[in-house]
Amino acid sequence: MDQDRETTARLTPRYDAKGLVTAVVTDAASGEPLMVAHMNAEALDRTLASGEAHFWSRSRGRLWKKGETSGHVLRVVELRVDCDQDAIWLRAEPAGPACHTGARSCFYRRVEGGALVRCD
Repeated sequence: MDQDRETTARLTPRYDAKGLVTAVVTDAASGEPLMVAHMNAEALDRTLASGEAHFWSRSRGRLWKKGETSGHVLRVVELRVDCDQDAIWLRAEPAGPACHTGARSCFYRRVEGGALVRCD
């Protein structure tokens, strides 16, 4: 089965026991990592149909469209899967900050000497 998944031209994501797959989002222009989230089958279907990123919120227990309240949508330029289809990579054009904190990226802190230091 996994060998078929690795060689097929069919999109057949391997969801975990909770029906989720990890999705990594990067800026299509710069390659900068923007965020990591999770998708279920419905989020993936809506993303593919609309061209805008949708995810499954584990904390809220519901589907959400990135930017549904802020307007900071992620327009998907390209969607890739890894070799065994258990991770998704979205290359996207962000319409504003990707992080709910207002930072451009959710990766706005680096570790220095065991402490977190803002780097954006």
